[in-house]
Amino acid sequence: MKQLLVFIRKEFYHVFRDHRTLLILFGLPVAQIVLFGYALSSEVKNIGITIMDNARDIHSEQIISKIQSSSYFKMQEPVLNYPDIERKFKEGSIKCAVIFPAHFGSDVYRTKGAQIQIIADASDPNTATILANYLTAIITNYHQQLNPNIKPSYQIIPELRQLYNEEQNGSLNFIPGVIALIFMIVSTALTSVAVVREKEMGTMEILLVSPFKPVMVLIAKAIPYLVLSLINFIIILLLSVYLLDVEIKGNLILLFAESILFIITCLSLGLLISNVTNSQQTAMLISMMGMMLPTLLLTGFMFPVENMPLIFQVISHILPSRYYYDIVKAIMLKGLDFSYVWKETLILLGMSTGLLALALKKFKTRLS
Repeated sequence: MKQLLVFIRKEFYHVFRDHRTLLILFGLPVAQIVLFGYALSSEVKNIGITIMDNARDIHSEQIISKIQSSSYFKMQEPVLNYPDIERKFKEGSIKCAVIFPAHFGSDVYRTKGAQIQIIADASDPNTATILANYLTAIITNYHQQLNPNIKPSYQIIPELRQLYNEEQNGSLNFIPGVIALIFMIVSTALTSVAVVREKEMGTMEILLVSPFKPVMVLIAKAIPYLVLSLINFIIILLLSVYLLDVEIKGNLILLFAESILFIITCLSLGLLISNVTNSQQTAMLISMMGMMLPTLLLTGFMFPVENMPLIFQVISHILPSRYYYDIVKAIMLKGLDFSYVWKETLILLGMSTGLLALALKKFKTRLS
């Protein structure tokens, strides 16, 4: 154990002397959690909108006031004709326009009802649909307030409830994926250069002639990154709770245990990459490009896996981050216990064991 502790201390020295590694370890997680929590929110806010009010009555003014008070829209200067609307769309200053007809006020109380034209920029179809839904909800709400006692003979009123995210906090969608992504970068990418760095520096010969067993070498290489990854995990949780207002609903100890298992899986994968490559650039390229992009695209983090072609759904099942992403969502956001995540836990346990055994097998005790 004394030899192992000495070797672990030596690995910590390696990490702390490399300022680039420290920047990746502690700067990147903070930048990503802030970026995905704020800048890359899936919510549609502060969208430019303009109004062409041909009615100029109390009803149109009240609806415009409701639109102005909404955080979803940023009101631009009103327009007087359709060419002005088209010009603003071409300039990119607006994404949506609302046109009130001249007799809007008198049409409100008629049987056929009043009409409002909504024009949205459909170059982004999803955003255009969301904006139309926002405006429709504002107008419908105003009409209900205007005629609270007038009810049609037959109506269906849907009641909406947002499970697990009643406040519709957009950060909740990104936190689990960001945690998985950070662990893949920190644990896999940085560990992937641990062994190959010794080869390039010419110190591998010292390790091979030492009384250290190969398994102890790999353990000593992995432990510093395990400790630093856990520190990163604590930082992420603190930022999520106090900066992004994310509530941890599940068992914190279970969340830590599952995270340790995933970190070990990532470390094992990094050690395997480090043992089968001959340069730090190659190891970093494989770990960053080969694991980061699949984690972003194929885990359900950015896009629903169910919408993907079958071949990509199959590929997603061989990614450890896919299962960890589901585990974090279940524990952290839904408050579920171990009985709901035991299958994913067993898969990660099997992956970590297999990858560690393969890394140990590929560890060369002789230099070619």
